[in-house]
Amino acid sequence: MGIAGHVVKAVAGTGHVTVAIGGRVVAESRRPVLVHETGMPVRYYLPPEDVAMDALEPTDTRTHCPFKGDASYWSYRDEAGHVTSDVAWAYQEPLAEVAAIKGHLCFYGDKADITVDGQAQ
Repeated sequence: MGIAGHVVKAVAGTGHVTVAIGGRVVAESRRPVLVHETGMPVRYYLPPEDVAMDALEPTDTRTHCPFKGDASYWSYRDEAGHVTSDVAWAYQEPLAEVAAIKGHLCFYGDKADITVDGQAQ
């Protein structure tokens, strides 16, 4: 989608994506959806089946992106009860241009360690 030069596209990926928080692997996928967006780093959206959803808790945080739609967020709670707030987000009803990310989770790189094919992101 392009508005005033802003482009967003979602493409199927095949890289091996691993997400760890505090040393615990909370997601691992070989079927990410990569989102390329003007002015943003590539984002890796992972199917919920490849995420340890039992380690995440939904939050009340909601945001709106004019290019992707409305996002909902999750926090991570470790075994000791420490919470990392709003560590991941997903678009349950994304706009048509990025329909491939529907329900997939994406993690903040400053709150989680994300690697793709063994390379830190």
